[in-house]
Amino acid sequence: MDLISIIAQIIGKFWYLIPLAIIVAVLKSSWFKGIAGEFIVNLSTKLFLNKEQYHLIKNVTLPTEDGSTQIDHIIVSKYGVFVVETKNMKGWIFGSQNQKTWTQKIYKHSSKFQNPLYQNYKHVKTLESLLGLNDQQIYSVIVFIGDSTFKTDMPENVTYGGGYIRYIKSKNQPVLTDNEVNEITSKIENGRLVPSFKTNREHVKHVRTIVAEKVNHKDKTCPKCGSSMVMRETRTGQNIGKKFWGCSNFPKCSCIVNVT
Repeated sequence: MDLISIIAQIIGKFWYLIPLAIIVAVLKSSWFKGIAGEFIVNLSTKLFLNKEQYHLIKNVTLPTEDGSTQIDHIIVSKYGVFVVETKNMKGWIFGSQNQKTWTQKIYKHSSKFQNPLYQNYKHVKTLESLLGLNDQQIYSVIVFIGDSTFKTDMPENVTYGGGYIRYIKSKNQPVLTDNEVNEITSKIENGRLVPSFKTNREHVKHVRTIVAEKVNHKDKTCPKCGSSMVMRETRTGQNIGKKFWGCSNFPKCSCIVNVT
């Protein structure tokens, strides 16, 4: 019996494991975790915030001077505009408002990631410029979704799960009129790029370009986990000898950036 026949028999006997493996892979993927996190935030907003007073706009890509910026959720109300960034992570989370990177610890393994408040800063400033708002009318909100625990005191706008609803409701003094709320909602809808696969692809390409530029300008921090980047060289294959920046946290983090 040849090898192909043996493989065919194995597949025929255990065929049900193939779709199961695919499902497991999808559930563990960062893509699915992102979708799940956004779904939880969307559902919580619809269930616990009055839709007559709070207007949810999700997955907003806005043009900027150097490309685009992508915002998970924007909630518009007379109590302010809330710019919500979701993080689906597990383990212990350590960080403070002014630290450039925070730490995620899972058992004995620790890794760095960008302070999400810094990440959301550009979103807030882009909206301030687009809408003509001041910092008393717009709020940055970070929501951690997943099996994670804060091990250091966090700013009040960094929350876990439904905590972001409590934070939003704590802002109970009107800072916008009903007309302004309607105008802001329209400006966002009219100013956003059309939600599509093409828009998302071009934004991802823009982000990768920025990451590469940062690395090539001596900012040797991994854009994925915050660890240091080290120069490496391809040892095999058609690209042998080609240099690239690789994360020092490999194999836990496999992020690489080409040298240009």
